[in-house]
Amino acid sequence: MTGSRIVSMGHYQPSRVVTNDDIAQLVDTNDEWIRDRVGIVSRRIADSETVADMATAAAGKALANSGLSPADIDLVVVATCSSIDRSPNVACRVAAKLGITAPGAFDVNTACSGFAYALGIVDHAIRAGASRNAIVIGAEKLSDFTDWTDRSTCIIFADGAGAAVVTASAEDEPAGIGPVVWGSVPEKSDAVRIEGWRPYIQQEGQAVFRWATTALAPLALQACERAGVAPSELAAFVPHQANSRIIDGIAKRLNIPDAIIAKDIVESGNTSAASVPLALSKLVERREVPSGAPVLLFGFGGGLTYAGQVVRCP
Repeated sequence: MTGSRIVSMGHYQPSRVVTNDDIAQLVDTNDEWIRDRVGIVSRRIADSETVADMATAAAGKALANSGLSPADIDLVVVATCSSIDRSPNVACRVAAKLGITAPGAFDVNTACSGFAYALGIVDHAIRAGASRNAIVIGAEKLSDFTDWTDRSTCIIFADGAGAAVVTASAEDEPAGIGPVVWGSVPEKSDAVRIEGWRPYIQQEGQAVFRWATTALAPLALQACERAGVAPSELAAFVPHQANSRIIDGIAKRLNIPDAIIAKDIVESGNTSAASVPLALSKLVERREVPSGAPVLLFGFGGGLTYAGQVVRCP
């Protein structure tokens, strides 16, 4: 059974930067309160770009960095919870824009854990022989679903996309993507919601915070155990960029003092399914993590779903 590996990354963010001071013009808040509450300084908000536009831009960069051509790609998977259009799906639109011919193409919606879910699915497809080269994308336009009069949510969410090209590992090399640990807490699924025909994001912030800071570290450690990697060996930890206090709480319980802890939330906000690949792509672009080094990815959030795996840095 052949494993898989990430060979390249790419990301895209809209050009419009919205600062905390800008948010303070809309609701009763201020820069100090937002930084202390969630750790965000600024975020990117899309104007005319759609989820598919951002997904295509990120995927195009990842493909260019991979050395592969569109003809080499046989599977496109997009993780998103914010695409307004139901059909065609985002994956088909990305494939059309990039000139990828006849790939398997589908979207995955597990909200903030979506990229890790999609990466697990693609890894399984490659291991089963159903795919050879795939593009996995997390893309969100959460600004379409943000109530800009609700200070508990409008300070948090933002837009962007991140993508990875995943290929089959050579027979003589170890797998570059470890077994996925995934699951959910259905009885608490109402803690984060985007419901109805004209929905706004709603969440029970304290309930999510308590769950994330108490229940997730053991699950992240399971991903390390399944991959045969000790936490002390991790070069980086790239969690969902939900809240800086949540990230710090999980990292502390993992006991990984030498690992780089991704904190893209500071300048990018919470971009749901896009946050993990966006943060990882930036680490790779800045060469902050050596190629081949183990990195723990861990997504969590909407529906109270979670998923994570250890990958080798491209």
